[in-house]
Amino acid sequence: MRKQLAAGPYLIWMIGFTVIPLILIVYYGLTDTTGAFTLNNIMAIAEPQRMAALIRSLQLSLICTVICLFLAYPLAMILKNLSRGGKSGLMIFIFILPMWMNFLLRTMAWQVILSRNGLLNTFLNSIGLPSVNLINTNAAIVFGMVYNYLPFMVLPLYNVLVKISNDTIEAAHDLGASWLQTFFRVILPLSVPGIISGITMVFVPALTTFVISDILGGGLILLIGNVIEQEFTFTANWHLGSGLSLILMIFILFSMFLIAKYDKEGNGTAF
Repeated sequence: MRKQLAAGPYLIWMIGFTVIPLILIVYYGLTDTTGAFTLNNIMAIAEPQRMAALIRSLQLSLICTVICLFLAYPLAMILKNLSRGGKSGLMIFIFILPMWMNFLLRTMAWQVILSRNGLLNTFLNSIGLPSVNLINTNAAIVFGMVYNYLPFMVLPLYNVLVKISNDTIEAAHDLGASWLQTFFRVILPLSVPGIISGITMVFVPALTTFVISDILGGGLILLIGNVIEQEFTFTANWHLGSGLSLILMIFILFSMFLIAKYDKEGNGTAF
């Protein structure tokens, strides 16, 4: 009974800030201004500009996820090896230290780095190389996504890899497996829960972001998150904005399905 009472504040929080907002989104998304049921708000995604924003969001978030995976896996392996000497804690602390800074400030820092007169072009000019135009491009948005969401790929991978017993790896070597065979037949299959969890935790926020594209895209590159944000803030069309949000909820539900299927014990999500 005491445990149930202790869960009371959590239940109130979940109901007030998760369940009720979701109910409102579903209600507005499936009704018009008169309150009548309609699917027009959802079908509005087929409009060329909105569909283009959705496709662009899917492309950039997929690129971001792939880059994060290829960067995070070797880093997670290094952290696993450092854990033998008890040094991984400090390395993880240093790695997540920038996350203590405000998300907006971290993104604006990349604006300073990638701008035409920014730190990157200043450095290139100082060594005799021509300037590069990265700001207000898709590449700049991907840079911002990777920088902000990379820790969400590293931590689940590290959490799974560190649980793989060294005895299991040594047993594979004793049975004659090479390093590549051990990796592809032992380490990689055992790390699938962390991979799925990391992909989900990077892909979903990258797909729904609008702040990064606003700052690093200069408002010139619209993602689906920007389209939804404009419907809520500029046109005040909550019905259309909610309908478009329901489209993104499909991807979120699919990601939850993947986690439930491949990470049933929560190994990749328990940091």
